[in-house]
Amino acid sequence: MSTRWYPIYQKGNPQLRVFLPNFWMKIVKGKYKLPENTVEFHCSMEMTKYDVKNYLEKIYKVPVIDVRTRIKMGKFKYAATGGYVVQEDDIKVAYAILPTDQKFVFPELFDKEEKAETEKDEKKSLSQMEDGYKKFLQTNDKPGVPGWFSI
Repeated sequence: MSTRWYPIYQKGNPQLRVFLPNFWMKIVKGKYKLPENTVEFHCSMEMTKYDVKNYLEKIYKVPVIDVRTRIKMGKFKYAATGGYVVQEDDIKVAYAILPTDQKFVFPELFDKEEKAETEKDEKKSLSQMEDGYKKFLQTNDKPGVPGWFSI
């Protein structure tokens, strides 16, 4: 269901009109392990179970058996300035249950070789920074005073 109001008459070819819903859904990898035929989504707060099911079936043509939703309360934290408490936005979480013969697996976006190379580069740059910091601390010319104090 959409909350947009579309005009009754509009110039142009009516076949070129596209009516999009106001809803959004984001697939997420859950904190806990779920069954292989269950997929977790974060969706807009206005969506109902039926909206989620229709959204997946009509737009993405995914067969859905059942949808379960819950509202995840936002975390409370202190603001950086002012010292007052701020709450993050609440999130609606939807679990779409697929038929038992279907399995959902998150795709590997990065190759393991690329990942290993980036980790190697990160370790190398970290060791260079550590060496530079140790060298900086050793340049202390004041006995009894830490090196960082003479910055």
